[in-house]
Amino acid sequence: MALNQDSLGAVGEPFELVVERGKIGELALAVGAQDLTRPVPTFFTTMFHWERLRPGSNPWDRVGMSEERGMHAEQEYVFHGPPPPVGTKLVCTSRIESITAKQGKRGGTLTFAVMVTEMRDETGALRVEARMTGVETEVAP
Repeated sequence: MALNQDSLGAVGEPFELVVERGKIGELALAVGAQDLTRPVPTFFTTMFHWERLRPGSNPWDRVGMSEERGMHAEQEYVFHGPPPPVGTKLVCTSRIESITAKQGKRGGTLTFAVMVTEMRDETGALRVEARMTGVETEVAP
């Protein structure tokens, strides 16, 4: 089954992500970081938990990636200035940016889907962009 091309451009409902001191501390301990006032870049992966709590906020569900042949291929964060400090409330909006295919060597056609999540502060300024890429093989490897 191919990915749902109709999901291209789909935008989820906005959801809130709060930069929490406790979660930053837990992650800092896990990765050996010392600064507990600003999150390490991977902290923003917690947005997926917040996104799941708000129905309609995650357009990824519309892509229709197979659980058997799909996988998380890449995660990238782009910061517009320093990482937001503890206490910052971010309004996040996710959209399906692209769906492309290329011929693979063992699994047939590989189909890539990219979801971009923009995280904006209380003033509306873009602070962080998260770019997630998933890939689905045509046949089971």
